[in-house]
Amino acid sequence: MYAVVETGGKQYKVQEGDVVFIEKLNAEAESSVTFDKVLVVGGDDVKIGAPYVDGASVEATVLKNGKSKKIIVYKYKSKKGYHKKQGHRQPYTKVEIKKINA
Repeated sequence: MYAVVETGGKQYKVQEGDVVFIEKLNAEAESSVTFDKVLVVGGDDVKIGAPYVDGASVEATVLKNGKSKKIIVYKYKSKKGYHKKQGHRQPYTKVEIKKINA
């Protein structure tokens, strides 16, 4: 069984036991979170929401919060002497999917 959940403005296809990196949540490590915005529940019979499936939820456990690798943002204008270097590390939450309730 799989489900498509929406969190952080993105959609993720998840199954039980999956470990997923999602946008940062306000949850401590080892805590439990529930995703109520389930778009699709698949398996033997597929349920498609309009926009969400009624009564469906996905339970997950937060493994850790962290920051991804640094990316360099470099702005440059030729022949003008302008350049600007900036770094960015996107925060994330690592979750493990425990149960899909359909």
